[in-house]
Amino acid sequence: MKPDLLIIFYRNPELGKVKTRLAATVGDGRALAIYLKLAAHTRSIASEVNCDRVVWYSDFVDTEDNWPNDLFLKDRQVGDTLGDRMHLAFDCAFQKGYQRVCIIGTDCLELTGEILNESFNKLITHDAVIGPALDGGYYLLGMKQLHTELFSNKVWGNNTVYKNTVKDFEGLNITFGQLPCLTDIDEEKDLPARGI
Repeated sequence: MKPDLLIIFYRNPELGKVKTRLAATVGDGRALAIYLKLAAHTRSIASEVNCDRVVWYSDFVDTEDNWPNDLFLKDRQVGDTLGDRMHLAFDCAFQKGYQRVCIIGTDCLELTGEILNESFNKLITHDAVIGPALDGGYYLLGMKQLHTELFSNKVWGNNTVYKNTVKDFEGLNITFGQLPCLTDIDEEKDLPARGI
């Protein structure tokens, strides 16, 4: 039996192509710097979890970057929508024999290794797990088998994603565990008061 798998969706860090909503008010340079700090935080907490980890890059796999090749498997996202890309990543994980799979992005400074461990623990007694974000989306989704319906009929980046995903759970009789509600950093108002 394969261990748990943590999928990390990561956008290749290019000036003007990351954190575009944030960049609209703080500028491309600061947005990129914040993005790199968020990625470093994600890398650090992911390293604390007793599981396999795979980074899915947006454009190309970078084997020479700050994600150590001995700690992180690497792959490239494929698909037209975020839902398509996540569906493929989960499908690949289950085809490889992983029993419990969670996905995160690199937007959540409040996410901790403890919460990541809790997400896998919840999958022992539930079919799925979800971490709601304050903006109406989610920062983490996990499951024990592929539920294709969770990735369709969503307006990604919209404040209805979490609510509609929970509706899917209920409609499909999928038991799910809830994680704490955290802040995704998408706009300047989301930045912590102490700075980043």
